[in-house]
Amino acid sequence: MANTESTHEILKRVDALGRELEQLKRDLLRRLKRETAPGPVRASLFGSIHGGDVTEEDIDKAQRAVFRDLEEL
Repeated sequence: MANTESTHEILKRVDALGRELEQLKRDLLRRLKRETAPGPVRASLFGSIHGGDVTEEDIDKAQRAVFRDLEEL
């Protein structure tokens, strides 16, 4: 009978460890979500660039940074 009780106790411990692992996974996912959450969404780009007007050169530079040349693919 003692062997059955020890087996039961081991199974209870394994179950408790499984629940603790699931809780740790949830905590980690919540923390990662908070750390990687995007900043506030802007409805407009007005005021995004400080210190002057946007020139054609600024627009070309931004487009080259976003859209790579076909040769680079």
